[in-house]
Amino acid sequence: MATVSGLLLVGASGLAREATTVAVWLHHQGPVSIVDDDPATWGTLHGLTPVLGSVDLVTDVVDHDVVLTLGKGGHRHRVALRLEMLGMDPGRYTSLIHPRVVLPGSCSIGTGSIALDGVVLTADVEVGRHVVLMPQVTLTHGCRVHDFATICAGVSLGGDVEIGEGAYVGMNASVRQGVHVGAGATVGMGAVVLHDVPAGETWVGVPARPVRTGVTA
Repeated sequence: MATVSGLLLVGASGLAREATTVAVWLHHQGPVSIVDDDPATWGTLHGLTPVLGSVDLVTDVVDHDVVLTLGKGGHRHRVALRLEMLGMDPGRYTSLIHPRVVLPGSCSIGTGSIALDGVVLTADVEVGRHVVLMPQVTLTHGCRVHDFATICAGVSLGGDVEIGEGAYVGMNASVRQGVHVGAGATVGMGAVVLHDVPAGETWVGVPARPVRTGVTA
């Protein structure tokens, strides 16, 4: 693998702006650039970061670390599969962890994940690959967050909560200890989750209940 000379963000999004800020905090070596499939972004600046061209350029700019900065976990997953098919070395993925993240030795954050300012992991927490932890998230003892999940700002997870692959937990939601949020599930903003959320379902409210056919149960 070539010596790293920069950082390539995949997706011109709000998350890309957040990731750029973390890269500056970390004094990441080399320039930060973005690739995106929207031709209207090519050759422009996203914030202060240049957009080079399509996602396929990742395989050409081989001396850059890579972070997926698409906001939705499902989109990150699809792009990861696409880059795998294009032959990108998975060793190029890097994580961006803000220096003010609390990350004890008993906790881990997987490759390709982003953890923003104020995130706290307390004890024995496992965070998977390509996970996004927005500001002021609290993950307490024994929590497990699977690959491609998105945990929005201000979320608090009680002990031993499990968040499934690609799940989305909205801003300021709270999840009671021992609860499981299934793969691909969505928890609405400000929800208070007291019971397991099945895979693929959307739950909202206080206490949180499933949304079915457009009606909150």
